[in-house]
Amino acid sequence: MFLIDTHTHLYLPEFDTDRDAVMERAIDNGISKILLPNIDVSTISPMMDMCDRYPEYCFPMMGLHPGSVSPSHQNELEKIKTTFNTTMTPFIAVGEVGIDLYWDQTYIKEQTDVFRTQVQWSLDMDLPLVIHSRDSFDQIYCVLQEFKGASLKGVFHSFTGNLDQAKKVLEIGFYIGINGIITFKNSGLAELVGHIGLDHVLLETDAPYLTPAPHRGKRNESSYLVHIAHKIAELTRSSQDQAIRQTTQNAMDLFKLNHIR
Repeated sequence: MFLIDTHTHLYLPEFDTDRDAVMERAIDNGISKILLPNIDVSTISPMMDMCDRYPEYCFPMMGLHPGSVSPSHQNELEKIKTTFNTTMTPFIAVGEVGIDLYWDQTYIKEQTDVFRTQVQWSLDMDLPLVIHSRDSFDQIYCVLQEFKGASLKGVFHSFTGNLDQAKKVLEIGFYIGINGIITFKNSGLAELVGHIGLDHVLLETDAPYLTPAPHRGKRNESSYLVHIAHKIAELTRSSQDQAIRQTTQNAMDLFKLNHIR
C-alpha cells in the first residue's frame, strides 16, 4: 500500500537545509510519488533539479500560478510554454493554474486570461489541469464552461468550497484535492467529504503550507500525508487501507502515472 502526494512544493527554499531528510521521511511513511506543481519562471529550475535528483519519486507539472500574474504575464507565459517544448522530462499536468481573489483583485482580468490560455494548453497537450481556486470558484467555473464538451480533466486543488460547488466539480469530471485543511476544526470539509466519497478525492499536502493536525504551526511536509489519509478514512467510514488504495488509484488514473518511467 502506498500514497501519492499529488501537490507539494518541496523544491522551495523552506526545504533547502534538510530536503534529503524530508524525502527520507516521506519514503519511510509510504509516500511513493511526489507531484510538484510549478509556480512561475523563477521556480522552474529548482523544481526540475529536484526531479533530476529524485527521479523515481518526483514528477513535475508546468504552469503559471495566478498569484504570479502581473502586467508582464505574457513574457512569463511564453517562457513557460517554451519549457513545455524544450524539457526532456515529461510534465504530468498543466499546473498550478487558476484564479486567486483572496489577496488581491487588481489583476482579475489578467488572471482570467492567463487561466483561459492554460486551459487550452491542457487540451492541446492532453494533460490534466491542477486548479488553484481561492475565493474564485465561480470565475473559474465560468471559464471552464467555455470549454464545455471538450475532454478537460483535472483537480480542484486545496478545495474549500461548499457541497453545491463540489457537485459541479464532479459533474464536469474533475477530482477534489484534499489536504491538511480537512483536519482543521470548523473547516466545513468533513460533511462534504462524507457526501462525495473516495472515488472523487486526491490527497495532497501543499507543503510547506497548510500543515495538518497534529503538526499545525510547523512547516508542512509530504510525510504528513498519512494524517490526511487517516482523516479521510474516518470521514468516509472506510478502512485506512481502502482510503489509501482508492485515492492512490485516482491519482494514478488522472496523471497517467503508470505510463511514466
